[in-house]
Amino acid sequence: MDLTDLNIIKSFCKKYGVRPSKEFGQNFLIDREVLETMVEAADLKRGDVILEIGPGFGVLTAELVKRVSRVIAVEADRKMANALREIMADFQNVEIIQDDVLKFSIFNFQFSNNFQNSKFKIQNYSYKIVANLPYQITSAVFRKFLSEEPRPNEITVMVQKEVAERICAKPGEMSLLSLSVQFYGQPEIVAIVPRRVFWPEPEVDSAILKISNIRGIFAKNEKEISPEKFFRLAKIGFSARRKQLQNNLAGGLRLSNKAVQDILIKIGLDPKVRAQDLAIEDWIRLINNF
Repeated sequence: MDLTDLNIIKSFCKKYGVRPSKEFGQNFLIDREVLETMVEAADLKRGDVILEIGPGFGVLTAELVKRVSRVIAVEADRKMANALREIMADFQNVEIIQDDVLKFSIFNFQFSNNFQNSKFKIQNYSYKIVANLPYQITSAVFRKFLSEEPRPNEITVMVQKEVAERICAKPGEMSLLSLSVQFYGQPEIVAIVPRRVFWPEPEVDSAILKISNIRGIFAKNEKEISPEKFFRLAKIGFSARRKQLQNNLAGGLRLSNKAVQDILIKIGLDPKVRAQDLAIEDWIRLINNF
C-alpha cells in the first residue's frame, strides 16, 4: 500500500472520520521521491531507535519500521492515533502514543507490556528524531529535545523552509533560534520541498533539515560553560536587535558601556557589532570574559 497515494489518504480520512486539521498541522506528504530523500537523509541503521512526531497515517512510519529496531510514534490527534494503530497493526516494532509531544517524557518512556522486550527503556539507548513536524511546534520541539536529556543523536525533520533557513543562518543573520540549535549541533538543509507535494497544500514551501553532531559544541565546552549561562547572555544580547551589542549587554548586565567595549575589543570584536553578527565561538569567548 502506497501511503503517498492521495486517493488512499482521502479514503483513510473518510474511513476514520478525519479532516486534515490546521490545529495539528496535518499536511500529508504525497510524493514518493521526497519521502525517499528524507529517509535517505536520516541515514537509518538496523539497530536505530526512532522518535517520530506527528506521524499522521504513517507515510513515514511505514518506511521507518522496515529499516530500524524500534519506532516511537507520538500523535496528538486521538482519531489519527487510533487509525495509525490499525494501519500499523502488522508491525511489532512500533509503539503509537497518543500524546502532546511537548509534554511527552522520552526519558521515562517504556514500551507497553504487549511489545517485544517490554523492559526496553529509552534512557539506556541512543535515539534519533525523524519527523514531518507540524509547523506551529517546530521551535518548541527543538527547544525541548535539544535541551533535555537524553538528547537525540541526530534530528532529520521536514520544516517550513523559512525556519530551516533561519536555523542554518551564518554570522550577520543569526537569531536566538539559529543560536539555540547551533549551540547543540550542526544543521544543514538537505533539500527544498515545494508545497505542491502535500495535501492539503500549505501556504509555504518546506525543507528537509538535518541536525547532526548533536552536543558537539556543547560537549567541547561543557567544562567551561553551561547552557544556562550561554542563553542568559544571548537573550540579553538579542534583547533589542537593532541596537549594538554593547548597549544591550551594558543595560542587561548593569555594566558601563566602557567595560563592555573593553571586553569586546579584548576578544577581537568590533565595539559596534550587533548580536546577529556573532558566531557561536564569539558568544563562548564573551561568556568566558564576563
